[in-house]
Amino acid sequence: MGDMSALDWFLDNWFTLLNATGIVGGLMFTGYSLHSEARTRRIANLLKLTEGHRDLWREHFQNPRLIRVLDPQADLAAQPVTREEEIFVNLVIQHLSVVYHAMRDDLTIKPEGLRRDLWWFFSLPVPAAVWQKSKILQNERFAAFVEACRTWK
Repeated sequence: MGDMSALDWFLDNWFTLLNATGIVGGLMFTGYSLHSEARTRRIANLLKLTEGHRDLWREHFQNPRLIRVLDPQADLAAQPVTREEEIFVNLVIQHLSVVYHAMRDDLTIKPEGLRRDLWWFFSLPVPAAVWQKSKILQNERFAAFVEACRTWK
């Protein structure tokens, strides 16, 4: 019994070895497939977020009543934020919230320069005023993220 050679062992256990090899190979293939699918889903999510971003800003550039949103010289003492400007900036904030949560949950690829963009946008008078009014309504982590971006420089 103790003199069993490697060939004898193989002949006695070839089916078990083949099964184990198949299982390990199947698990490796499944892992690779899941990784590949997750990457594809992240790219698809990024494309969808980009589409939403484009649609949102198209609204801004097609509506002359929203021009002050990006005006660094907007005088809010002379002309307070309009309801239309407030609604638009809140739509931007909601879009940013979706992007933030998708990034945090690793559901999309992080856009380059996001912190810089948020710093710039929320340094403008109209977005800054709307943010101050609506940040209390936001998710605590998202609000902290935006606040960190606002003090980025």
